[in-house]
Amino acid sequence: MRHKIKILVLAITLVILLPSRATAQGMPVYDNTNFISFMKSLVESAKQTSNLMQTVKFLKQQKENIDKVNNVIKQLKAVKELAENNQRLYQVVQGDLREILNSPFIKPDEVTRISDSFDAILENSIAGMEYIDQILSSDNMKMTDAERAAVLKEKELESKEMVAEIEAKTRRYREIIAFREMQHKINNRETNY
Repeated sequence: MRHKIKILVLAITLVILLPSRATAQGMPVYDNTNFISFMKSLVESAKQTSNLMQTVKFLKQQKENIDKVNNVIKQLKAVKELAENNQRLYQVVQGDLREILNSPFIKPDEVTRISDSFDAILENSIAGMEYIDQILSSDNMKMTDAERAAVLKEKELESKEMVAEIEAKTRRYREIIAFREMQHKINNRETNY
């Protein structure tokens, strides 16, 4: 009898504690079509995420390629500028130096000094071009394109400084020649008094 009382108390407790709606529901029903469409949408989302990841990877690779091309263009511009500066140096030396050295107002001891100063600039220019050739053609120097472009830009600035220096020296020697020529005219003028 005790067993029957326990079951009865348990049943009454359940009836009191459970809400009235919950007692009438029974087993839950699942709609398989909703589950299948949910799974399809999950698979589609996974595909889209995979495609998006591939697109991001592709865009990163294209950005790296564009950076490489930009660095190569910078290198080409620097090399072109270097070549133009060196050509300007040689033209100044070929034309202006000959004119300066052939002037009767340059003293014989100055010829060697002037030639040596111009020669030092040209040797520096040639050494710079050999270094650039080494950078561009040798794989022994492990440099990235950006590092190579920075070195080329530095050499370009050095070559501009050399051009400015040689132009300043040429101008200075021309001024010396003009001054000495004027001094010669003043000293050798005829006086009519």
